[in-house]
Amino acid sequence: METVGAFQAKTHLSALLERVAKGEHFTLTRHGIPIARLVPVEPSARPDREAVLCALEEFGKGRRLKDLTIRQLIEEGRRY
Repeated sequence: METVGAFQAKTHLSALLERVAKGEHFTLTRHGIPIARLVPVEPSARPDREAVLCALEEFGKGRRLKDLTIRQLIEEGRRY
């Protein structure tokens, strides 16, 4: 892990971020004292699109609007 001073980090932040995106780690220091770590973010797991759609369809089963038409819902939304 490479050590970078706060001033150098501030002046070369974009270059440091590019290197971090490639997997490098840095320790940021102020007057030689470590104050922070600059590390890449771990990718978050995205839910499966098919699973989300199935869950949404399952949620909608059996749910109906009582005696309301699409036109009535549109008009209701225009009141506000």
